[in-house]
Amino acid sequence: MRWPLHTLQIDGDTRRDAETRSWPVLQKGFRPFFLLGAVVAVTMLGAWLMVLFGTFAPATRFSVSAWHGHEMLFGFAVAIIAGFLLTAVGNWTQRDTAVGPKLLLLCLLFVAGRVAVTYGALLPPWLPVAVDVGFLPVLAVVLGRPIVATHNTKNLVVVVVVLALAVTNLMMHLGALGLAADWEHRGLLVAVDLVILIASIIACRVFPMFTRNATRQESIRGVPRLDVAALVAIATLTVLDAARVQHAVVGVLFVGAACLLVARARHWGTRFTLRTPLLWVLHAGYAWMCLGLCLRGVAMLTTRVPASLALHALTVGAIGSLTLGMISRVSLGHTGRLLEAPPSATVAFVLMTLAAVSRVIVPLAAPEWTRPSLLVAGLLFASAFGVLLVGYTRMLLSARVDEKAG
Repeated sequence: MRWPLHTLQIDGDTRRDAETRSWPVLQKGFRPFFLLGAVVAVTMLGAWLMVLFGTFAPATRFSVSAWHGHEMLFGFAVAIIAGFLLTAVGNWTQRDTAVGPKLLLLCLLFVAGRVAVTYGALLPPWLPVAVDVGFLPVLAVVLGRPIVATHNTKNLVVVVVVLALAVTNLMMHLGALGLAADWEHRGLLVAVDLVILIASIIACRVFPMFTRNATRQESIRGVPRLDVAALVAIATLTVLDAARVQHAVVGVLFVGAACLLVARARHWGTRFTLRTPLLWVLHAGYAWMCLGLCLRGVAMLTTRVPASLALHALTVGAIGSLTLGMISRVSLGHTGRLLEAPPSATVAFVLMTLAAVSRVIVPLAAPEWTRPSLLVAGLLFASAFGVLLVGYTRMLLSARVDEKAG
C-alpha cells in the first residue's frame, strides 16, 4: 500500500554544508546509528548464543547474563533511540543536532563503549565506565542544545529520560565493579522500564497518526487523558523498580498499567493494519509491551510465570518489533522513498514476531522446551536484523533519492 511521504516527516529538512553532503551516512543521525544498532543486534545475539554453548567467553567485568542484557539495551536499543532522537529533534527544532564530523565522533564514542564493555576485564577498572557511561550524557547535550535554543520545552522530556538511562548504565557498572550489591540487575530492570517509557511516549504521539494517515479511517484517534495516565503509570513503576520495591501491590500495579495501555489503544485502528507491514509491526510491538507489563505483574503474584519471560516479552517482543518498525519507516521516509515496506522488511517483521513467540510463549506453554526455544529465538532475532541490514544498508549509506538534504 502506498501513501504520501509527508505522513512520516515531522517538520522539514535542515540545511547541510557541502562537506556533509559528500558523506550521506553522516547527514542525519538515523543513518549511522540504525546501522550500528542492527550490527550490534546481529553480533551480540550471535556472541550470546556462543556463550550459552560454551564457545565464547567475553572478557567483561559484568556477569555474562548482565553483559548480554547490558549490550542489548545500551548497545542495540540505545543506538536505535539515538538515531531516532537525533533525527526527530533536528526536525522538531529545525536545527542540526549532530551531523558530519560531530556525528562521526558520537558514533566512535558509542563503538568504543561496546569494545570497552566486552573487554573491560583487560582494561583499567574505570576506563570502561567512563567511555560507556559517557555516551548518553553527551547525547543528552547534543539533543538538549537545539531544544533549549528554540524554547521547545515540551520535548525536554526526551533529554531527561536519556539522562535517566545514563544513571541506570552507571548503576550496572558500579554493580559490576562490586561497589553496589545487586545494582547490575536493578539497573538493567530500570533501563528496560525507561526504554518502554520512551516507546510509550513515541507510540501515543505517532501510532494513531501513522495509522489514520495510511488507512484514511477518520475514527482513529488518541485519548489524551488515557495517554497521560498510562505514562504516569509506567513512570511510577520505574521509580518502584529503582527503589527495589517487591510487593504484591506492585504486581497489581503492573497489571493495571497494562490495562491502561490496552485501553488507550482502543481507538488506534489496529484491526485496519493487518495488510500493511509498516503498521502491523508497530501495533504488534505495542501488544507485546502490554503483554510484557501484564506478565511482569503476574510474575510478582505467582511463581508460575518466570520473571525472565516477562522481561523478554518487553525486550524481544516489544523493543525488538518496535525498533524494526521505526528503523524501516524512518529510513524509507527520510531517504525520500514511499512508505511501502520492501520484502526484506516484511520478512524481518515476521522473523521478529516468531522470535518473540519462541522466547516467551513456547517456554510459558511448555517449560521443558525452554533451552531449544531460547536458541531458536536468538537465531530468529539475529536473522531479523541481518535481513534488515541486507535490505537497508545501501539505502542508509546513499543520498536521498529526491536529492534533498538528509
